[in-house]
Amino acid sequence: MIVALDVGTSSVRAALHDDAGGAVPGRFHRVACRPTVTRDGGVEHDPGALLDAAAACIDRVLAGPGLPDVAAVSVATFWHGLLGLDAGGRPVTPVFMWGDTRCAADAALLRRALDEPALHARTGCHVHTSYWPAKLRWLARERPDLVARVARWGSFGEHLELTLFGEAATTVSMASGTGLLDQETMTWDPAALAAADVDATRLFPLCDRRDGRAGLRPAWARRWPALRGRPWFPAVGDGAASNVGSGCAVPARLALNVGTSTALRMVTPAPGAPPRGLWRYRLDRELSLLGGALSEGGNVYAWCRDVLRLPDEAALEATLAARAPDDHGLTVLPFVAGERAPGWRGERRAAIVGIGLDTRAVDIVAAAIEAVALRVALVYDLLRPRAPAGHVIVASGGAVGRSRAWARAIADALGRPLTVADDEEATGRGAAWLALEALGRRRLDALPAPRGEIIEPDAARHARYRDALQRQGRLDARLP
Repeated sequence: MIVALDVGTSSVRAALHDDAGGAVPGRFHRVACRPTVTRDGGVEHDPGALLDAAAACIDRVLAGPGLPDVAAVSVATFWHGLLGLDAGGRPVTPVFMWGDTRCAADAALLRRALDEPALHARTGCHVHTSYWPAKLRWLARERPDLVARVARWGSFGEHLELTLFGEAATTVSMASGTGLLDQETMTWDPAALAAADVDATRLFPLCDRRDGRAGLRPAWARRWPALRGRPWFPAVGDGAASNVGSGCAVPARLALNVGTSTALRMVTPAPGAPPRGLWRYRLDRELSLLGGALSEGGNVYAWCRDVLRLPDEAALEATLAARAPDDHGLTVLPFVAGERAPGWRGERRAAIVGIGLDTRAVDIVAAAIEAVALRVALVYDLLRPRAPAGHVIVASGGAVGRSRAWARAIADALGRPLTVADDEEATGRGAAWLALEALGRRRLDALPAPRGEIIEPDAARHARYRDALQRQGRLDARLP
């Protein structure tokens, strides 16, 4: 049995998985953990609250009679989060999340000062507010007293390891999402470090995902006797685990995840430098992920629910499903958290154009979720030439799991069949499969084909969405 811990943007989950990677009934727990959002563009998590949530989830998974033997623990956590720790390993900053755009001016300055195409080719990351160079420069400028207390910078995964074991390392998977890792040499990139004004000694040593750690600190070993002496595999990026859990660990299967944000990714052994607009991250030293992430996804729908007077979810879903595509007369740029792929302009903000006296709340929701589908189509247009002929696209995540109307909009916008996975917990399942592979019990290239409803695109709807995409592009070009 494998305990899989999934620390996501909006919740922490843990589950027990069997030796086939399947979830064990009754051994799952989830704690909601929404980040704090500030009016100046900040998006922060409290590392203590995340740690408490992770411990509570593991407590519940291990509680009760009849616990089977646990072979290992595997961890996945959100990419890009930046956390400062003091010399004793205690957090001195919040976790600054990918959606924190307060460093937009610093990102713009770095884009002008650096050879951005060369840096993108080496690190796989554009110069952007999501990544560490701009965040670290902003912190040094705006919070120098706080930065002076930081001995090392890491992610929540390293904080978890330090707490449980007294030592920690950064996997190449997590490092690949910082904007600081040279993905060819698998070392910290000197130019990126200089741009961030940080020395490699203030980062954690690098490791691979198979480098398990054992020897819980005494208090934790007493709390979780079933885990005493068991290997803990260090954190990988949640997107990498999600691809694996969706059965998309080979290039012919593309994974689309629509959660708080949205990402379309493919696993490949040799992607080369990513094309402009896409990123390249790592699953491990052998396998890369090529793709693009949007800042928008379920957060756009959540904003609509918070701000607009909407019917209950079931009634809204029925209304959306009955609508014709792009019938609302609106054009939306859905950048509620800045733009990531493909334009990588962190300072951008959302816009809605075309509102009239006859516009209703459901029109805005329909236009907003279709706008996200159109942005996914832009990413797919860049990724498709790198994917093998006959590839399939597998969708997972709470947004498409709950809304077939949204899934259909994406299939029609892409003009490709979309397999909507049966299980929303792809990330946790992927973490479990990665542990089983590290233990020599599974092969990633032999994972079962994904199962779920297949949504076929409609040619007429696809044509209307391509027209809408051009209209969205014209609006994007006109706005500053």
